[in-house]
Amino acid sequence: MSTIYGHTQGLKPSQLKQIQRLYRRRVPAPTFITPEFAQRLANISAEIKAPLCIFIDRRGHVVRVGVGTLQQTKIPPAELPRYGDERLSGLRCIGTKLKSAPPSTADLSAMAMQRLDAFVALTLNKSGYVDRGYVAHLVPNTAAEHESTTWTVLPPQSLDAISKQDFLELVFNLEAEFSREFTAQAVEIEQDLAIIVGLISDRHKNRHQNRHQNRQKGKHKYADRSNHSDRADRSDRQEPIDPHTSLLEMQQLVESAGGQVLDLIAQKRDRPHPQTVIGQGKVEEIALAAQAQRANLIVFNQELSPAQTRNLERLLGIRVSDRTEVILDIFAQRAQSAAGKLQVELAQLEYRLPRLSGRGQALSRLGGGIGTRGPGETKLESDRRTIQKRISHLQRQVNQLQAQRDRMRQRRVKQEIPTVAIVGYTNAGKSTLLNSLTKSTAYAADQLFATLDPTTRRLNIAGHEPILLTDTVGFIHELPPPLVDAFRATLEEVTEADALLHVVDASHPAWLDQVRSVNQILAEMPIAVGPVLLAFNKCDRMEDFGAIQDFIRTENVNAVLISATKRKGFEDLQQGLIKLVSYAVGKF
Repeated sequence: MSTIYGHTQGLKPSQLKQIQRLYRRRVPAPTFITPEFAQRLANISAEIKAPLCIFIDRRGHVVRVGVGTLQQTKIPPAELPRYGDERLSGLRCIGTKLKSAPPSTADLSAMAMQRLDAFVALTLNKSGYVDRGYVAHLVPNTAAEHESTTWTVLPPQSLDAISKQDFLELVFNLEAEFSREFTAQAVEIEQDLAIIVGLISDRHKNRHQNRHQNRQKGKHKYADRSNHSDRADRSDRQEPIDPHTSLLEMQQLVESAGGQVLDLIAQKRDRPHPQTVIGQGKVEEIALAAQAQRANLIVFNQELSPAQTRNLERLLGIRVSDRTEVILDIFAQRAQSAAGKLQVELAQLEYRLPRLSGRGQALSRLGGGIGTRGPGETKLESDRRTIQKRISHLQRQVNQLQAQRDRMRQRRVKQEIPTVAIVGYTNAGKSTLLNSLTKSTAYAADQLFATLDPTTRRLNIAGHEPILLTDTVGFIHELPPPLVDAFRATLEEVTEADALLHVVDASHPAWLDQVRSVNQILAEMPIAVGPVLLAFNKCDRMEDFGAIQDFIRTENVNAVLISATKRKGFEDLQQGLIKLVSYAVGKF
């Protein structure tokens, strides 16, 4: 039985049979529609008192029938016979309208989302006959009258005039223009063109009111700032950073991964939509924006569930990524050592395993053998088994890496040299500071996550015993859980250190949010970390010195102002490290 889409509730069985018979009709390929077929649609539409939409392929076959407007009966991009910026979908839609009016913006948007060959809106008079019709079709960006317009609507015509037009000639000419435009842009740009989508919920409204709610006063200034008694307060750890700042950070992440950001789109919602995160109207807006700007990637500024990713890709018709996947991609590009590549691969596989369904993953070296797989095992099941085996293998290697680094730490402990781990937000200047203090040549660059492997160097201070400084991987807001698990061998350098040197980018407009994000991550460490010294780096470029002074005073933290590149404030930093280490090892 042929399926009738849209609003069929309340229709009589005889009416449903009439609509189903439309699937048997055929239209001559060169024409939009014949007058006889158009009038048949009008009669049924007048009888059921509802608009009808039929979708016809280029051979003239009716492939889909729906009750409702084009917006209400649209086909998801993933279910279209063909889809892409350089061509149309191969389907045209003929729709009826009970009122004499041009196609609505909602219907035209639906036409654009589906990349239909054309949309013919037939208006009916009071007697149920076709009064006139409107022909609408997409146009290339270079031919659009306005930058935001992706379609054109021709003046109203008689049904006779519409039926005599050469439909195929129009479509072939349009596709030739789309193909030329697409080829020209593809030659100019060879990278991901992304639109970033952010969700602003009510959680952002009270962030400033609750900022200092759990502040503890009267503690020693060297006391642990990340593992206090309120670490069980999950609501505080989940408090979001400023939405505008978060979107800009997401833009920097995409650009660091090698993409080009075309647009930033945000939506305010009380809570994320369980299926698509954002509302249906915003999904359509993003789909149209992606078409108009030739985007090939949509990136959400949060982690998406596997089901949400599949739903969005089906509705948008292009690849959808999330914050976690972008960060993992950056880590994969930055990893140079065997240990770094090992941990990144583990994190990527743990992230991808629940997202295999619908992605068509093809993996080599499928495991098993005679008797190891059940009958009828699908490619998805075998891929999942292969990834699970690989994850188990990588987990064992990470455990060995943990043991190896633990032995190295034990040797340093026997030497009774205090250790200080340098922590902080990504790109805060941790590696640069290590190089400046110890005159080493560890890799440092003005980019996100330049350091993945811990680097330990000896700091010699005149008149004091040496200190071992360990540079660690940078943190970021909402650090992906797969990375935390995979890099546990690296993060143990933080928990096993005697004390922490928390480097802050004082020149960053969101330095306070970054401080709070690092503290949240430290609070979630399985083992309580040592005392902390804050080093406000890049003080030569900071703009709000008063805000930093207020923070140091009100939060009662021990802090110094430095510039790693210009070696400013190093005397205060060294004295602060001496006091910090003395306090940590019980000599204060």
